[in-house]
Amino acid sequence: MPKIFSLCNQKGGVGKTTTAINLATAVALKNYRVLLIDLDPQGNATSGLGIDRSGLSKTIYSVLTEDLPVAEATLATDVPNLSLVPSNVDLTGAEIELIDAVGREFVLREALKKVGQGASDPGLGYDFIFIDCPPSLGILTLNALVAADRLLIPLQCEYYALEGLGQLLNTFKLVKDRLNNNLEIGGVILTMADFRTNLTGEVIKEVRSHFSDKVYETIIPRSVKLSEAPSFGKPALIYDSSNRGSQSYVLLGAEFIKKEAAETKVEEAPVNQAAGEAQIS
Repeated sequence: MPKIFSLCNQKGGVGKTTTAINLATAVALKNYRVLLIDLDPQGNATSGLGIDRSGLSKTIYSVLTEDLPVAEATLATDVPNLSLVPSNVDLTGAEIELIDAVGREFVLREALKKVGQGASDPGLGYDFIFIDCPPSLGILTLNALVAADRLLIPLQCEYYALEGLGQLLNTFKLVKDRLNNNLEIGGVILTMADFRTNLTGEVIKEVRSHFSDKVYETIIPRSVKLSEAPSFGKPALIYDSSNRGSQSYVLLGAEFIKKEAAETKVEEAPVNQAAGEAQIS
């Protein structure tokens, strides 16, 4: 089974989806097979990878509510080695439909257990699965945490981002204690850093003090290019590989691989030419 990572923060606007797309891309460009699951009804990870949400009939909604195999909802993307289970507004109804479902917290986990079981299933070779969670702690996020091996926390370098962290950590503890004993904190990813302000430095210091070695060394800066890329349906690493935001995700991908891929032996392939300078060293 591939390692499963849920990117979660109930506070919106912290760079969660940007991190999900670009971290998945950075890892995929190093020749690891990656599946990104868009579990947010807004479908930003879907559109951010150039997929038209409006014309989709098979999405993560179908997986959760209609028992559709994950493989049948999986789409190829323009990024080599990166596949996507898309989302759209239909997913909004899943929260309601799952309320009375037996084992409602385990639906996604059971679906992912079947990934790779069939010889023709494209999930057979996945190394990593990333789940982009909605900005809430509802049943969808609960499903993601129950299905995951690791929790990745994108955290904006601002004071208010710290305020909501306690609620997320409490949810993590409840899930680990009652529903998924294997769940661990895979890391905190500091995002949207403005190094011109004293506050950014103070937040970084506070987070490192609390989480110690769980905090990734790579810090994602504020970047106009990171904000622009989704409107072109491309990861920032493809849209403009040379800007500092993209390069920070390249470094984050390298750090992630060093930290998590020790048990996965994959020969690195040349980075796709379209990625330009986006090479993980």
